Amino acid sequence: MTPVNGDRDRSESIYLAGTACQIKSNVSLSTFTSFRVGGPAEWYVAPKQIEEVQACLEWARAEGLPVTFLGAGSNLLVSDRGIPGLAISTRHLRYSRFNPETGQVTVAAGQSLPRLAWQAAQLGWEGLEWAVGIPGTLGGAVVMNAGAHGSCASEILVNTQVVSRQGNISILTPEALGYSYRTSILQRGDRLVTEATFQLQPGADPARVQSTTSEQLEHRKSTQPYHLPSCGSVFRNPDGSPGAGWLIEQAGLKGYQIGSAQVAERHANFIVNRGGAKASDIFQLIRYVQSRVEEHWAVLLEPEVRTIGEFQAL
Repeated sequence: MTPVNGDRDRSESIYLAGTACQIKSNVSLSTFTSFRVGGPAEWYVAPKQIEEVQACLEWARAEGLPVTFLGAGSNLLVSDRGIPGLAISTRHLRYSRFNPETGQVTVAAGQSLPRLAWQAAQLGWEGLEWAVGIPGTLGGAVVMNAGAHGSCASEILVNTQVVSRQGNISILTPEALGYSYRTSILQRGDRLVTEATFQLQPGADPARVQSTTSEQLEHRKSTQPYHLPSCGSVFRNPDGSPGAGWLIEQAGLKGYQIGSAQVAERHANFIVNRGGAKASDIFQLIRYVQSRVEEHWAVLLEPEVRTIGEFQAL
């Protein structure tokens, strides 16, 4: 089968009137995902303002194109064949506003989670120390209910701003998001997170908060393979069982490879791209790990990573 953009031999650009938006064609998504794999998007755009997001959605509707919300690509596995229609990334939606009167911080979806954690620590605001080692963005953290060290996003979320595929903006509270362990209703993909507000605890000694944040980061670096491209944890920890990493390791899968995709030696719940991996390698490795763990432990591991595009199981 040919890629979705196989009939296009050069890139084109479209500038939306009244905006600074440049919609590009035939854009490889491998540079926009943390796995560093994936084929081309038929059309790709990274708006810098919510009004530009709405303008892009209106353009896609007028062109009759499907829309894929990419976020910033930190928890995605995009097919080698690419994806049709318009892919919208939030990687350029970046700002953070700290309100010392309320102890709340409002953050755009593309803001780096580790950077936000350090900003809070430098101010002496507690509540985000756990986030410093998560290689993702604010938007992804809200969608996935990201967490570490016994804390998670839903515990401090006040509300989040989302835009629907029709371009309608709404504000949702945590109660409306159906949060549970590493999941929310936002994973359906019908709404795009554009910003969120968190409740933190200001007034602490900045040196102490920075020290705690640094300790959390060093722990993550020493136990997880951040030196190679990955999406972070691949599988959710199953209820009533040891962690997914332990189950995978005990099934003898540490270091197992398909192509250049490998179950990490440092942490078995990571799959890393050792260089030149294809999305299909990673997909097949995920399926292989699931089958081996189910065979060994009678537990079906549920992926955290979101797959986009067409994949074929062996």
